[in-house]
Amino acid sequence: MTLHFPRSHLLGLLAFLSGCDRLDMYDQPRYKPLAASDFFDDGMSARPRVEGTIARGQLHEDQTLHTGRIGAKFTAQIPDSAYQLLYDRHPERFTKPFDDLQPDERRRALLERGRERFNIHCSDCHGRTGAGNGMVVQRGFRKPPSYHIERLRNAPAGHFFDVITGGFGAMPKFAGRIDVDDRWAIVAYIRALQLSQEGRAEDVPDDQRKSLADEAQP
Repeated sequence: MTLHFPRSHLLGLLAFLSGCDRLDMYDQPRYKPLAASDFFDDGMSARPRVEGTIARGQLHEDQTLHTGRIGAKFTAQIPDSAYQLLYDRHPERFTKPFDDLQPDERRRALLERGRERFNIHCSDCHGRTGAGNGMVVQRGFRKPPSYHIERLRNAPAGHFFDVITGGFGAMPKFAGRIDVDDRWAIVAYIRALQLSQEGRAEDVPDDQRKSLADEAQP
């Protein structure tokens, strides 16, 4: 079967093909990162970032929240903005607006999230109680210090946030794997673990102290 095309269509197709250079389309002019260029006065093909610009998601106005520091020193307490960030990222954990939450409700939510994240990311090395006897340690990995030694009981909250962020010793940095709010949640849970090993009877609320005493009876 012979196909017949109008003469005008064939001429148009030939004109199109004649103006098309496959090699130029396949291998277009471009520069590799950091390659030299004589187009700009500084001899570089890559253009520097415009002064004052910030990448999306990188506006860290709250220094304490994102670094664990107040100026050059570690913050002693978990910043209030950590609770707000947890609420913003995980509203499904709450049944009321943030401003209607009591302080103990905010702390409980942060602790519960911290327990989950700690057991996932930290317990393999640090153990479920923070004593440093996790499963990988039992199999030969370097043992981390217990959270219950005096040095770490007295360490500020910002220290733990900084270690999670940037790593320390044999511990790698987790900034790329654990979000900022979850890092603070883990710090809150570490504090709870420390308190659990140093708790006193007078720390227990009055309405629960009697039940504990009853359970302790033989």
